[in-house]
Amino acid sequence: MLFSLKQVICQRLGASGWKSAICTTYHHRRARLGNMMCCLDFSKGAEWVCAPNLQRSLRMKRIFILVFGAMNILCLSAQELPERTMTFDEALSEMFDNNMAIRAAESGVRAAKQERRAAIGLRAPTIAVGGSYAWLGDDVAIDLNGVKRGVTKSIVGLLPALEPALGGALQGVLGPLAAQNWEFVLQRRSLVSIGGTITVPIFTGGRINVANRAARIGEEMTQSELQGVQGSLTTQLVERYFGVLLARHAVEVRRQVVEGLSRHLADARALEANGMIAASERLYAEYKVAEAERDLRKAQYAERTAEESLANTLGGERALPVTAMFVVESPEEVEFFARQALKGNALLRQAQLQQGLARENVRLQRADFFPQVVAMGAASFYNWQVSDLLPRWAVGVGANFKIFNGLTREYRYSAARHTLHSVESAVAKAEGDIALLVETLHAAMMNSLALLRSVDASMNFAREYLRSKRVAFTEGMATSSDLIDAELNLAKSRIERLEAAYQFDVALARLLESVGASAEFSNYIKRTDARVITF
Repeated sequence: MLFSLKQVICQRLGASGWKSAICTTYHHRRARLGNMMCCLDFSKGAEWVCAPNLQRSLRMKRIFILVFGAMNILCLSAQELPERTMTFDEALSEMFDNNMAIRAAESGVRAAKQERRAAIGLRAPTIAVGGSYAWLGDDVAIDLNGVKRGVTKSIVGLLPALEPALGGALQGVLGPLAAQNWEFVLQRRSLVSIGGTITVPIFTGGRINVANRAARIGEEMTQSELQGVQGSLTTQLVERYFGVLLARHAVEVRRQVVEGLSRHLADARALEANGMIAASERLYAEYKVAEAERDLRKAQYAERTAEESLANTLGGERALPVTAMFVVESPEEVEFFARQALKGNALLRQAQLQQGLARENVRLQRADFFPQVVAMGAASFYNWQVSDLLPRWAVGVGANFKIFNGLTREYRYSAARHTLHSVESAVAKAEGDIALLVETLHAAMMNSLALLRSVDASMNFAREYLRSKRVAFTEGMATSSDLIDAELNLAKSRIERLEAAYQFDVALARLLESVGASAEFSNYIKRTDARVITF
């Protein structure tokens, strides 16, 4: 809201009734104070209040408006964006839409699909069109002038032995031939040729099959990486989403504790003033109130930190979680999750795919021991000054076989086999590690569930104990310190109950991530044996 000039002036002058104040300017000659601004403040009984040099000209009015308008804009921009209520499923969708890690993994999947399609193209023939222009050092020609001289000399030697008529006719024909240049050009030095070629692989030793299988494995690896990123982010969202709920509930519990202890402190001070309790009882109450206020500040700081963490996960949007924490009363046994982990764990799946790539690499190195056979053809579509003696098309079969290359292929084949053995050992170890991880996470989840049930019993006792201490205190049978301890004991049980529920949810999310089933977390919330936990 922008401040009006009248409001600013009246506030500067101390006039509280600025909406009904009358402001004017006059020249105070005796005091030599120059122009003064005065306001008639009706809230003070129509009293004039003045200040010198507050308004020099109309330009000052514009300056005030601009300055306070800018300050107002800055204040509005500094305000936090309003929070939006968001269920867990909505938060999950929001995270998947805005998270950069998800986008990067999805781009990797799309790139791998294109690589697989490119590998399929290796089976197709290769067709190319090209052209060339050449400038030879000289024309390609055959010089028969030497042959011409020998032939002419031989014919001339035979003329006397022939009849005069026949000799004369032959001499008439031989004369023009002998006068010509007997150098024949086969190819001009400047030529242009445009044509196409086609190459069809016939046998490559298995290289094309290896490339296609490796491309499919690469695509599966990127999909497994995407699944791993989604699972990791889902677990992170569970930690931060329910972490905000835990922090807010803890703040509310701490606030109630402060309010309750403050009432006890007031009672203790009143009782001390009447001489009914010792000063130590009042001091104990003050100590506990200060401790409770300190715990409240810690809880509030933890709440702000949790909210910022959740906003960071959601791409900067501030959210108010509305899906309550929960526990599942009858979760599946550890064997169920162990079987799922062998097929769905993202890291184990990637290790198995790495094993497949290592196996294909062995086949690729082995293919180098076989020849490569291709069918090929070429045709010329346009020619300029190209000799007619040259053919316009050709087809054939080509083969290439390495006999010796310094034992390079032998060593590469041996290295590929050793790499395969190494990856196989790593996969076997990963299977054992995943089984241990699943067992550990399942145990943590069950421990949280058992702790929650134990805390429920403790909280029921703490609630009844507090009620009895309140009754005893009113009857003079209990001290204020006993009542304070009972209040704190109940608060402690409530916090432990919330923390146990939070640990259960986090352990469940990690367990589902370890078996590649993070998408099932939302279904656990909706199960019939799921129990909502609030403070």
